[in-house]
Amino acid sequence: MRIVRTVDELRAWSRANRKECKTIGLVPTMGALHAGHASLIRAARERCDAVAVSIFVNPTQFGPNEDFAKYPRTFDADCALAASLGAEVVFAPAVEELYPEGAETFVDVEGLSGRLDGASRPGHFRGVATVVSKLFIAAEADLAFFGQKDAAQVAVLRRMTKDLRLATEIVVCPIVREVDGLALSSRNIYLTAPQRHQALALSRAIGVVESLVGHGQRNVPTLIEAVEAVFGAEPDVRVDYIVCVDWATLEPVEAATQGTLFAVAAWVGETRLIDNTIIG
Repeated sequence: MRIVRTVDELRAWSRANRKECKTIGLVPTMGALHAGHASLIRAARERCDAVAVSIFVNPTQFGPNEDFAKYPRTFDADCALAASLGAEVVFAPAVEELYPEGAETFVDVEGLSGRLDGASRPGHFRGVATVVSKLFIAAEADLAFFGQKDAAQVAVLRRMTKDLRLATEIVVCPIVREVDGLALSSRNIYLTAPQRHQALALSRAIGVVESLVGHGQRNVPTLIEAVEAVFGAEPDVRVDYIVCVDWATLEPVEAATQGTLFAVAAWVGETRLIDNTIIG
């Protein structure tokens, strides 16, 4: 496995593979890889002939009071994991490589970028869309793999890809969970033992929704009320949002129908966590 640091190196690798009629897969990450990321790399390996994993903690998607400086960075372990799963390249650019001095171009998906996580983290999706568009252009990938846990992000990136007529297809892979149900996240490392227990409220909430829907409940206020009761039993968990939305637009819906996104976000201590389910 190679580690490349520049866009030119990544693009040369991609084009060399394309000359051999190979399909190119890209797994964009911010590092601190866990089993959820591993599932994305495996999926890319299954569907593509050549796989690149990007490791880049993107400064433009963090707000001024967020955790950019302390975001977990485990580069050597990340490279070892990526290599063991069959990635051919790790793209690990410096900030200056993706954001040259004086850079003034950003990608803003209006409307969608202000919903769900975008409402709680102003500017977040602008940073995500900008860096992912740069990665898509640099890697010239056929397929890019993302986790369902970041469902709102997926909606933004799908819209961006469609609007800009980018050739990369977005593939969404299922949420990977711990044995007790907690959705895997690089930020779980921040949780203390008591907070780790409290964080299970998110997966319990999702489980309640899935159970109710499985028994025929489709009324959104009823589903939200049931989730509020779950969080009410964990007073130290601060709810950010509980929503049932159209996955394409992130706009609220009146009934939970096939393909609807039910999503929650909450603060556990100083750590913000998200979880969701796709109805049906």
